[in-house]
Amino acid sequence: MRGKSLEFLRTLLNTPSPTGHEARGQRVWMDYADQFADETYSDAYGNCVAVLNKGGSPRVMLAGHADEIAMAVNYIDKEGYLFVRKLGGVDPAITKAQRVTIHSRQGPVRGVVGNVAPHLMRGEKDRKTPEMHDLFIDIGVSSRKEAEDLVRVGDPITLADEFEVLRGDLAVARAFDNRIGTFAVAETLRLLQGAKGRLKAEVCAVSNIMEEVGLFGARQIAYSLKPDLALVVDVTHATDYPSISQTQHGDVRLGRGPTLTHGGCNHLEIVTRLEQVARKTGIDLQHEACSNTSGTDTDAIFWTRGGIPSALISLPNRYMHSPVEVVSLKDLESIPELIAAFCLSLKKAEQFRVRI
Repeated sequence: MRGKSLEFLRTLLNTPSPTGHEARGQRVWMDYADQFADETYSDAYGNCVAVLNKGGSPRVMLAGHADEIAMAVNYIDKEGYLFVRKLGGVDPAITKAQRVTIHSRQGPVRGVVGNVAPHLMRGEKDRKTPEMHDLFIDIGVSSRKEAEDLVRVGDPITLADEFEVLRGDLAVARAFDNRIGTFAVAETLRLLQGAKGRLKAEVCAVSNIMEEVGLFGARQIAYSLKPDLALVVDVTHATDYPSISQTQHGDVRLGRGPTLTHGGCNHLEIVTRLEQVARKTGIDLQHEACSNTSGTDTDAIFWTRGGIPSALISLPNRYMHSPVEVVSLKDLESIPELIAAFCLSLKKAEQFRVRI
């Protein structure tokens, strides 16, 4: 991967962006995307847009969501321990005994999620799986007053894990879901800027908010942006590790390229064009089936304003919604290459409609 692109990815991943509190990560994204755009702007809730070839047609929305799953301070007891509620799909079982950062108005506060030592649990027959209300955070104080001098109810909390290359082109980080999407659409602008003379479409790269709690940002920005079509970039479950049923969840592997999703909200004509572009450019693709909803922003975008033709491109991701998500950087690089080639394939004012 290009050095500056890798550094952007690293910074984007390491910058906390808890759902509903995405501003810091959005600033990183805007500063990078601005180099390749005709204009950049944000809306009332912090959805960010970078536009290339303004006034072109059709208008293409390229969307990734900026938010990561997180927690929030819910209660502070008299000894100064913090109890939490989840922001998105946090797994309490893997959150125990983790280092965390509480993002207070005064700055970051470090803490640890408490864990009872196994020595003290001997003899307990029924060790239940923890629920969110069982988790507590120790920030090294001894009273509620001391804790309230540092944090308050509502402050967001993220795990302290950061990006690193694991081996070869495999990398590990918390929240590849879904900074890889915002990375990919910004990188698409970079690739397209060098071919702007051949670009007929207006391309709007979007880093949208609050996907993890209801696809809210995508609904907001798709409505106001009024795109003619949309491509969404998110992660999908890799199924190439022990204990995963491929008969149930499909066969998706790291290193074999991004996936295209078929069915549901995915417009047949756009999916077909993406497949044609991939064959022409030599980009490997994997395939997934969608029975009803995709669980991504595509679900919100495709029915907005009477129906926006949309398609989902996904990056295979091992151990999703954990602090040790693993992806292939080679797979990731293929996504902006595919999207850029797709955008360049669009004819002036081209529209996508189901053929009847």
